[in-house]
Amino acid sequence: MRREQRLTRGGDFARVYDHGKSWVNNLLVMRAIPSELDRTRIGFSVSKRVGNAVVRNRVKRMLRQAVLDGTWDAGWDVVIIARSAAADSDFHQLGSAIEDLGRRSGLRRPA
Repeated sequence: MRREQRLTRGGDFARVYDHGKSWVNNLLVMRAIPSELDRTRIGFSVSKRVGNAVVRNRVKRMLRQAVLDGTWDAGWDVVIIARSAAADSDFHQLGSAIEDLGRRSGLRRPA
């Protein structure tokens, strides 16, 4: 993901957590809030509950790739939060979970 597509500042994450709408499935939680930008920025949160550093980094890499496989509507800040079940999931399961959340939220169109 390019830098302008990423949500990186703690304040931006806090704003999405505090005021965003959320959608949940068994692997992921997605929170989103409208932004005033002409693009969608996406951030990831993978806590220590998911696993050790190796597992967390693997989950983040798979999530980043799965996010790139579709088209997101412009003007949103999105945080994707991995739940502990994501540690045992493969790329296709995480991709399907993102598709599900994107479809239910109306923010993502399939590739």
